[in-house]
Amino acid sequence: MIELAAEQPGFLGIETVRGEDGFGITVSYWTSEDAIAAWKADAEHQAAQDAGKSTWYEHFELRVARVERAYGK
Repeated sequence: MIELAAEQPGFLGIETVRGEDGFGITVSYWTSEDAIAAWKADAEHQAAQDAGKSTWYEHFELRVARVERAYGK
């Protein structure tokens, strides 16, 4: 899905991590809410979401948030 997401208009990047216990988090960055909505509506992405819900994950959560500032050293 990362490769497919990277081809979508408005995609900025992605960060993902998974612990030894299987808990993971993935954050994808987009230019706008319209770009997020288009990604959510993508048929191949929807099929992967359905498979995730029925096969891969016991639980998942989705959050949409705006990053106002980010910096690091």
